[in-house]
Amino acid sequence: MRHRMRGRKLGRNASHRKAMFRNMAVSLIKTVRIDEEAENAPKVSGRITTTVQKAKELRPFIEKLITLAKKAQPHIENAAQFATSADKNSSEWKTWRESDQWIQWNQAMAPALNYRRRAFADLRDNEAVDILFDEIAERFAERTGGYTRIVRLATVRLGDAGVQAIIEFVGERDRVKPTKRSASLDTSSEAATEEPEAATEEPEAATEEPEAATEEEAPADESAETAAEESAEATDTEEDKEKEA
Repeated sequence: MRHRMRGRKLGRNASHRKAMFRNMAVSLIKTVRIDEEAENAPKVSGRITTTVQKAKELRPFIEKLITLAKKAQPHIENAAQFATSADKNSSEWKTWRESDQWIQWNQAMAPALNYRRRAFADLRDNEAVDILFDEIAERFAERTGGYTRIVRLATVRLGDAGVQAIIEFVGERDRVKPTKRSASLDTSSEAATEEPEAATEEPEAATEEPEAATEEEAPADESAETAAEESAEATDTEEDKEKEA
């Protein structure tokens, strides 16, 4: 029984697993630089296809290498102030090589060189180490972790029906969360808060209307009274005329 034993054996011994992860890591790193003229050039940069179990075991292996490359970046930037732009083995380069400036550059560059040697011990490929320290480390300079992701594929592998997955570097083809739904919810909430205010203002207008109605009714009552008085006077004058006749 494998109590408290981490990792998957994947049907291989220790040396075979180490060689397999080394080859897979080199393949993943080299896909960052795509040479279109190459015979077997990858179609998508920063991505390889494998099984889910292998991808889960490769992920910590490759992310530790990226952490090594990120640790070397401050030392490289510090050593840049003591470096020279002269060509190697030129007279200017030889004078710089014999000066105190080279000693300062060498001391500042020593930790970064140590990190490169440790990465080369795991990868055994100079091109992959250059890509790791020159491009990938700068790409994830502001990221604290989680440099890769694993996405399962719907199609299984022919032959043994193994569940396939892709492992790729993050930062490209990332999913963007939609913001339209949240904006609509915000507008609906604002409209809901504004509606009660409008409802409270309507009764005030309703209370003002009867006052206007009473003011309008008053002239109507006065006109009715004057009309009744005129009709009474008219009847009195007719009665007087009849008596005189």
